Amino acid sequence: MRGGIPLPNGFSPSGHIAIITAPLAGHVNPVQVLARALEARGWRVSLVHMAAAEGLVTDPALGFSALPGGAAAMFDAYIDTLVEPTGPVRLTRMIRASAAMTGRLLDEAPAVLERTGVTAVLADAVEPAGPLIAQKLNLPYAVATTGLPLLGEPDVPPAFLGWRYRSDRWGRFRNRGGYAVTNLLMRPITRVVETRRRQWGFEEGAAPRVQVAQCPRGLDYPRRSLPSTFLYGSPWRSEESHEPALPDDGPPLVFCSLGTLQGSRRALFATMAQACAAIGARAVIGHGGGLSRDEESALPGDPLVRAFWPQTAVLRRCSAAVLHGGFNTVLDALSAGVPIVALPIGFEQPATAARIVRLGAGQTLSPRRLSSRTLANALREVIDQPSYARAARGIAAEIAAGAGAPGAADAITAALATPA
Repeated sequence: MRGGIPLPNGFSPSGHIAIITAPLAGHVNPVQVLARALEARGWRVSLVHMAAAEGLVTDPALGFSALPGGAAAMFDAYIDTLVEPTGPVRLTRMIRASAAMTGRLLDEAPAVLERTGVTAVLADAVEPAGPLIAQKLNLPYAVATTGLPLLGEPDVPPAFLGWRYRSDRWGRFRNRGGYAVTNLLMRPITRVVETRRRQWGFEEGAAPRVQVAQCPRGLDYPRRSLPSTFLYGSPWRSEESHEPALPDDGPPLVFCSLGTLQGSRRALFATMAQACAAIGARAVIGHGGGLSRDEESALPGDPLVRAFWPQTAVLRRCSAAVLHGGFNTVLDALSAGVPIVALPIGFEQPATAARIVRLGAGQTLSPRRLSSRTLANALREVIDQPSYARAARGIAAEIAAGAGAPGAADAITAALATPA
């Protein structure tokens, strides 16, 4: 027994788990930490995707098995649709690119899993190909939820909408409409999955053995209909090996990040730097490689700028964070007890921002036509009003008490070790 998860007597895992996830750093980074924990429990773990995704794998604990087709152009086009995810045309383009990616996995991954001797599947909740591939090969599978839970229920809005929680009649009516529109928009992906399901002769999908999440319970909206197999958790992180080179004295620091996909928004970073300077703080900007050296130098307010910082270590030194609402960075800020001003751009970011506000750990502003004065006022409030930091420290305590990747690996191991 590890971390409170009982294993069958005498069980020692020696199987091969294939991870099917989205080929994005925000998904691959946490699942490869989970892969390290699974490897420590005796599993062999491999990510299965297009060859172009191999560059995302940085931990040798996670192997890589490429789909046979090259299609680098398809991969690049998919990434391009995610950089600007808002607006009806761009949203439609992104969904169609995701559907094509799902279709590619369904067509080519089963043969790769058979050839490499895979015995179980770990499916990211955002990629619907994983469960159907497991069913086709008659393999047990678990689900990894790296972001917000994607499980719909009447009181909870769809996980891509920044609606506040309402459990009254109006809230349920609004949510029904939200799910109807979401389902309509997602039809290209649903059509791909259902077509393969019919071709393979499956009427319904088999249920996962367990669903593990990075999300702590306190960050999510209240839920009434969670399956018994769903487990809230805490971030899947490895220890950072060094402390950041930050000044020990001087003005308070504010961490500013738009993640790796949206990190090329120089004007928005300039607004962040100006707002920090206006309240007597100093911006610590991580742009994910989206800015050139000249663009870094042109940012106002004497910010500290890098493509990447050791994020969890930096946040421990900060008084606040200005974030796009990407789930991993939000978890890191809350783990450090740091209040947040969220500037959601797309994907699940508006929904994550709404939960931060409900928690009382921050504010949310629209990044469109954002002024430095508006952002400065929000930053001043979340720093000066103790309630914001108190709420952030409350969720930090829940995160600190969680079992992280080791606990998730124990739950997966116990579930996959149990006969169907």
